[in-house]
Amino acid sequence: MDPLSLSALVVRILVATAFIVMGVNHFVPRSVRGMAAMIPPRLRWERITPRALVHLTGVCEIAGGLGLLFPPTRIAAGIALVVFLAAVFPANAYAAKHKERFGALAIPFWPRLIGQVVLAALVLFAAIF
Repeated sequence: MDPLSLSALVVRILVATAFIVMGVNHFVPRSVRGMAAMIPPRLRWERITPRALVHLTGVCEIAGGLGLLFPPTRIAAGIALVVFLAAVFPANAYAAKHKERFGALAIPFWPRLIGQVVLAALVLFAAIF
């Protein structure tokens, strides 16, 4: 196996594992409460509760992580995870603005944004190579 393929395999396994673990965390009651509170008021709807959105995003993370591990779904999963990262960023930005309310969950805006971009790049690398 060439070095690029080996690197991609290692990154793929690490990124997939991270998404699967983060997705499972969306079903831990204490985590669900904290994440549900992070959903900005403008993104709350009558028909879908914040807790349901947390569960839905957990399913998306688990599915995306698993999808990265299977060659037939790897590229689609990578694209979906990048879209997912963009979609959940408003909740992270909202938490960053309210550090007094969210404590450790409130990662400052710019480090969080840089982290999301780096993670998206790693996802694409894992999906494409």
